[in-house]
Amino acid sequence: MLFCHSQPESYHQHSASYIREALAPFLKNEEARLMAEHGSKRSPFQYVLCAATSPAVKQQEESLTYLNQGQSYEIRMLNRKLVEYTDISSKYVKSIVRVVFHDRRLQYMEHQQLEGWRWNRPGDRILDIDIPLSVGILEPRSHPLHLNTIEFLWDPVKNSSVFIQVNCISTEFTPRKHGGEKGVPFRIQLDTFTINEHGEYVEHVHSSGCQVKVFKPKGADRKLKTDREKIDKKVSQDREKYHLSHENTVLKECSPWPDALNLTSHSSSSTPSPVYHSSPTSCSFTDDSCSPNQQGELLLAGCCDHLLPSSSPQDTQQWLHRYRFSPFSKLFYSFSGADLLRMSREDLIQICGPADGIRLFNTMKGRCIQPRLTIYVCQQHTRHQPAIKPGGGDIYHALYLEELTLLDLSEKIALLCSITPQQITHIYRQKPSGIHVLVSDEMVQIFKEETSFILSIIRDENTDGYHVVLK
Repeated sequence: MLFCHSQPESYHQHSASYIREALAPFLKNEEARLMAEHGSKRSPFQYVLCAATSPAVKQQEESLTYLNQGQSYEIRMLNRKLVEYTDISSKYVKSIVRVVFHDRRLQYMEHQQLEGWRWNRPGDRILDIDIPLSVGILEPRSHPLHLNTIEFLWDPVKNSSVFIQVNCISTEFTPRKHGGEKGVPFRIQLDTFTINEHGEYVEHVHSSGCQVKVFKPKGADRKLKTDREKIDKKVSQDREKYHLSHENTVLKECSPWPDALNLTSHSSSSTPSPVYHSSPTSCSFTDDSCSPNQQGELLLAGCCDHLLPSSSPQDTQQWLHRYRFSPFSKLFYSFSGADLLRMSREDLIQICGPADGIRLFNTMKGRCIQPRLTIYVCQQHTRHQPAIKPGGGDIYHALYLEELTLLDLSEKIALLCSITPQQITHIYRQKPSGIHVLVSDEMVQIFKEETSFILSIIRDENTDGYHVVLK
């Protein structure tokens, strides 16, 4: 599914000048450095993060950019017409965006740190993509286990941009949290891949990144203002020791992230990762003589309605597919029914997120949908028919309404009386004064829980239907 927005003509006319203006303070120095390192070969891609750099960073240090938690920031991918670079054979390229630790010490502890964050923030993601604002990206994806990573395809020939949101703050990973502590720096890194002869995006072509710190909402603006005031107070000779502040941040070329190849190989496997849309996952079948419906019946033939402790891992996989938990089938690949049933509600929420975790738990336990209203009715086909009184009382039937509507009430009464809902012409409620009031949705909504009625069925001779009276 292609997520793109039609842009006014002025967007395309001024996009090139916009990018040139954004890169003007950097392009000359960056190109000189890259050409010195790689000869006459220039970087195939260039990315610009639309956020200002800090002026309080010394010349020998890497630039630092401040971001607000949860705010959408644009990363612009440069049009290939603006930069000379090597030929890319595939039409689309895949970019993987990740938020990682900048400090080497924390990089070694990344797994433990992210697991601790996941435990404290169940169901949340460290990095999200703002799809409505993004332009020219294809198949944006996120994996439930990789909270700090997103990926998407894009066409290098066209102007594209992705808006990202970082939901963690730098002080969440400091050892002591007493207030006023210095937050740890992160890195935003993009690894780009082209397609190989097998149709997989695993050929690494470019990586770049920048150093950032994330603050609570509006904290980045205050910190940037403080840094500028601090530098303005210094004499001009001292100011030369610091980087100039720029309105945009150019991501610098770097080495690919170590697990980039593993992640892209995993995401291009036969089991798709969850995507940012609600359309059902399509499946391909190798046997042309079998229709998709027949394939679905074959797949689910051995799958029962309820997950049993005796279910094998294969049965558990079929059960997950049947109840629309396919995105998590690879995660629970080796789980038997007993393994899955042992997991608590909190465990499933932590692994699958709040929505899918709660749904999976309720589906596993076979929980029924609670009715919104329960009423009791005693059938009386004719006004003069004597009531049956076993043990001195009438027999009542319970009607459970999942929806507080006249239609749901008609269906339940029709099922009880062995007729079709279409045969019920009207439903009336007889008041103590003897008047008959036509039942509507509004009246059903004010029925009290566990109200008892005498149900009379009167045949309509003109239409061969029935009038139902609740007394």
